[in-house]
Amino acid sequence: MATLRSIKRRIRSVKNISQVTRAMQMVAASKMRRAQEQVLATREYAEKAWELLVHLASQPLDEGEPHPLLTPRPVQRTGLVLITSDKGLAGGYNHNIIRRAVQFMQSCSTPVRLITIGRKGRDFMLRIGADIAAEFMDLPSQPRILDILPITRVIIEDFERGLFDEVYLAYTIFHTTMSYEPAVLRLLPIYRSAEFAAEVRSGILPSVFRHIEPVEGVQYVYEPSARLLLNTVVPRFTELQVYQAILESFASEHSARMVAMRSATDNALEMIDSLTVTYNRARQEAITKEILDIAGGAEALSKMR
Repeated sequence: MATLRSIKRRIRSVKNISQVTRAMQMVAASKMRRAQEQVLATREYAEKAWELLVHLASQPLDEGEPHPLLTPRPVQRTGLVLITSDKGLAGGYNHNIIRRAVQFMQSCSTPVRLITIGRKGRDFMLRIGADIAAEFMDLPSQPRILDILPITRVIIEDFERGLFDEVYLAYTIFHTTMSYEPAVLRLLPIYRSAEFAAEVRSGILPSVFRHIEPVEGVQYVYEPSARLLLNTVVPRFTELQVYQAILESFASEHSARMVAMRSATDNALEMIDSLTVTYNRARQEAITKEILDIAGGAEALSKMR
């Protein structure tokens, strides 16, 4: 049986751990609230921008070649933008999205090159020998659109240069504090309305996009010209989709970390209660043993007299 000193040392150690996990829980809760406000404030605009991109991709253009970000081509190389966290202690957050990304890579019939956002995804993909084209880490906890411009520039330029024929986003969609959904969504080329509607009906697209109703047969009139408008709108709205994916992932990460640290704190408190009972029981046994030893010694002395 463990000694009283070792039990007391263990109780003190678990108390120290519980204080750390409680502090981490409070920090994660604060970051989660800010990230949740940020993602909910931009989500509706991002969804409308996505809907507009789908409609633009379905419009016939009278002047010149179609826009490269809207034009499907034979797929020989696939790009995957994987969004994970830089730090651990976030429950199953990183594991779930990495597993979803690996499943996607295994299902692809073409070589997949990765653009990783976050240290955890980068480290895992290096361990399994995946092809990483670019990596980005240490984004601020409340990123601005300017913070993700280098990422979107790499994605768009590599797609336009033909290094990727398709680009997908692997990220985590935030629903509630206890619910988030790992998802893989095609970013480039932009879905056309018919294709988008088919994937909505089949359930392939993440649930957050299934309420968007693609509009068929609507013709847009471009002013001053379709080429000028598309050259401005399509890249900016594509950047917005990447930005929204990062916000969704950050909100999910902070929620997962808060829940994980709360569970760790609760488990530590339960362990402290259990160890305290064990300590008191051992202490009572030690006291009883000492009393019996004293009583036995006193009785032996009385007999000697």
